[in-house]
Amino acid sequence: MTARTTANQIAFRYRSEDSATGVTRETAKRLAEYLGVDETQAIHRALHDLAIRVLPQYEADDGPLTAAQVRQIKKRVPQREKRSVKSSLFDMETA
Repeated sequence: MTARTTANQIAFRYRSEDSATGVTRETAKRLAEYLGVDETQAIHRALHDLAIRVLPQYEADDGPLTAAQVRQIKKRVPQREKRSVKSSLFDMETA
């Protein structure tokens, strides 16, 4: 292997028993077989699924809008008469 490819690798050690923090090789093999992929691809898929669940899927914005930005939006969006929304989720009548 060249130095370039070994720099992109990590040591991966299976656990001696399945737990919340790792799996045995047997479990990895069973999962790979179930998914129809090899063990390496099963690990990549598991890491991808975890990344989707844990990491933000968008870049963080700059925070709340400034007053100037709100004014610009209001100028560009047609302003209509104010209306209220009545929800039927809760019965608001008193007995």
